[in-house]
Amino acid sequence: MTNQTRLASADELESIYQRELVTDRWAATETAYALAVRHRDLGDWPTSREWVQQCLRLLEGFPSETEEQVATSRTSVGGVQLPTYLHAGVVQDRFGDLG
Repeated sequence: MTNQTRLASADELESIYQRELVTDRWAATETAYALAVRHRDLGDWPTSREWVQQCLRLLEGFPSETEEQVATSRTSVGGVQLPTYLHAGVVQDRFGDLG
């Protein structure tokens, strides 16, 4: 059985992110998280750290008191699985000292 979901390249994810940043900041936050994961998986720690920090900066602009406020709107971006909830604590847990 083959996996039908083709992984988007980091460059493709970055262009998605640039579009979303203008139109949908929450989607851009999810894509920033996906970029952090993609670069970490490629072993590109400095770039992964930059995307972790960008994701955290974007998250600061959103309320996070309830689960509904931090629930992701997609299950994955470009083939990268997203957590069910996206907030600073989750990012810190997933990336540790990269944050």
